[in-house]
Amino acid sequence: MVDPRAEDLPRVLANTSALARDAEGQGAVWRLAADERDLDANVIALGPGGSIGEHAGPDLDVILHVVSGSGILTTAGGDVALEPGGIVWLPRRTRRGFTAGAEGLVYFSVHRRKPGLGLSARPTG
Repeated sequence: MVDPRAEDLPRVLANTSALARDAEGQGAVWRLAADERDLDANVIALGPGGSIGEHAGPDLDVILHVVSGSGILTTAGGDVALEPGGIVWLPRRTRRGFTAGAEGLVYFSVHRRKPGLGLSARPTG
């Protein structure tokens, strides 16, 4: 029988309630850091009135789970209210922007891992 490596075992990585409670400032307050994985995940915090400007999403579907606070998701189809417990699907390449409400906004996002930029040797000759 092969002994599994610790990093290959199921385990608790973070507590979103604690992350939301302790979040200061704006940006990623947690990121999935395992080297060998198929998913990317992070917890994003926006302070009161903070925003992420409208942009085209990646070539990946994204799922968001609103952990705390509230806000508005701006889409090509109109504004979507965000509130704790909401699970939102962001289809690949769709336009989106976020604006936090008066108490800020904290959300957990997960999507397939983006391909890394591979560095290779410059061809010779």
